[in-house]
Amino acid sequence: MLSHSRGSTAFALVEHYNNDIYLTVKLGQEWNSDLLKESIKLDDQRGLVHKVFINNYIRTDRSHGFRALIVMEDHSLLLLQQGEIVWCREDGLASVIDATTSELPVEKEGVSVAKVEENLFEWLKGHILKIKGTLMLASPEEVVNIQAMRLKSSEKSKMTRDHNGFRKLLIVLTKSGKVFALHTGDGRIVWSLLLNSLRKSETCENPTGLNLYQWRVPHHHAMDENPSVLVVGRCRSNSDAPGVLSFVDTYTGKELGSSSLVHSVVQVILLPFTDSNEQRLHLLIDAKQRAHLYPKNPEAVGIFQREFSNIYWYSVEADDGIIKGHVLKDNCIGEVSDEYYFETKEIWSIVFPLESEKIITTVTRKLNEVVHTQAKVIADQDVIYSRESWLVAYLIDSVTGRILHRMTHHGSHGPVHAVFSENWVVYHYFNLRAHRYEMSVIEIFDQSRADNKDVWKLVLGKHNLTSPISSYSRLEVITKSQSYFFTHSVKAIAVTSTAKGITSKQLLIGTVGDQSYVTHSLKVEGLRGIVTVPAKLESTALVFVYGVDLFFTRLAPSRTYDSLTEDFSYALLLMTIVALVVAIFVTWILSEKKELRDKWR
Repeated sequence: MLSHSRGSTAFALVEHYNNDIYLTVKLGQEWNSDLLKESIKLDDQRGLVHKVFINNYIRTDRSHGFRALIVMEDHSLLLLQQGEIVWCREDGLASVIDATTSELPVEKEGVSVAKVEENLFEWLKGHILKIKGTLMLASPEEVVNIQAMRLKSSEKSKMTRDHNGFRKLLIVLTKSGKVFALHTGDGRIVWSLLLNSLRKSETCENPTGLNLYQWRVPHHHAMDENPSVLVVGRCRSNSDAPGVLSFVDTYTGKELGSSSLVHSVVQVILLPFTDSNEQRLHLLIDAKQRAHLYPKNPEAVGIFQREFSNIYWYSVEADDGIIKGHVLKDNCIGEVSDEYYFETKEIWSIVFPLESEKIITTVTRKLNEVVHTQAKVIADQDVIYSRESWLVAYLIDSVTGRILHRMTHHGSHGPVHAVFSENWVVYHYFNLRAHRYEMSVIEIFDQSRADNKDVWKLVLGKHNLTSPISSYSRLEVITKSQSYFFTHSVKAIAVTSTAKGITSKQLLIGTVGDQSYVTHSLKVEGLRGIVTVPAKLESTALVFVYGVDLFFTRLAPSRTYDSLTEDFSYALLLMTIVALVVAIFVTWILSEKKELRDKWR
């Protein structure tokens, strides 16, 4: 690696010994053969040195100095000056490719005597610093310490979960194969890990991270276990390349294990089942549409076999214009019997004519979404324009392949961004005729339950709301749709989610200008994705937006109807209650005296 500065030369040599990285810089002027040599040890947790940019300069004592900007394997930036790291930046966070969340540990009751003494000493030290800060006597270093102590003592930055579920860990996977845990309270990096399984090696030529999935979410009897996430990747960019799995503890940031697969991974299906260790069951579909069950243990197979006939999924072949539905067939029979390896069969397919239609995007509802059923008053309105080009939206039952609804937008085209939640779909597209963007919503209703409008049937329990619903039976459904003009082009679209699904939904739209009302005056540069997570408090949803910038906030679509505001005056409430009690007591005494006087008259 070589870099030049005006009137001088600078050379950088990177050496590796026992996983330690050394950067050697040689400096010298063009007309001087004398060279200087300085070395510094770099942190191997950032991986190998990717690029080095050297700047040579002359110090005040006329000796040669250097500055080096180093780009590491994890995409972090380091500035070195005279053998010391001046600053470092985690620029890998500008290339987030997937994100999920993890609960923080429960706050444990009981504190040791040593901990109390340590806290008392820290409290006294902090109290003295705050007094010095108030009296404007604190040095700049002490001011920094005061700010750090205030941040540490803040409720929102604690490393334990809160009652409302606002404090969480954001687990993000970056393009370089590094996993970060960010605290939702203040956005700080709790830990980071450059996965060895996603680093270039002889067996894995060009590793690429794909997605993050929640692997273990402890609750009930497994509260002592730490949660973990599954990182799925592949060894090359093509879809038939062997897959790579990594399991990471979300509390400690340690890689619990990794596995280099002999099969590819083109689709990951999260199953709604967990084993006794609270590990979620996953189906990994390879390029030959064969299914592999994880985790690989007898208990998981037993749980899986009980639900074997109720597992369906679909695949999309966009280039060929085909959507296929799949179901499990039986165990694969090969040279070695594998009880975690299953053949699949195609049960339906929809072929779109390539000369007139092309699959732009597909969306499905979140697996963990809580749906709150409610009746709605709807109005019927239909507008169709005839144009040469058109956009067609299909609603397809992924179990039977039945087309529930088909809606054509004449004179429209993509790109299309869509979101599916509860019984409705919202999608965004461009209307050529009006020369503006539009958004359409399609809602699906069960016609077979239309007779449930009778209130007396609901009161007497003679309705059919509890009758089972199955995709095997041909349900009578009706759809209602409406389109609206929308003034912005869209990069990403998502919908808020809450714990019980009762709170009204809000659409979150990431615009090409990287700005929406949620971010106020702030701009999320290079916006690529929006992640929504429910809090324990039903009224509140957590929103994480990532791109070159990262943004996190809390939203209350129906306002905070189930909580008090943070600035609520409990003292005033207590004073009001005491005043009311005193007023009641005084009124009672006056009433008794008046009644006694009336009796003596």
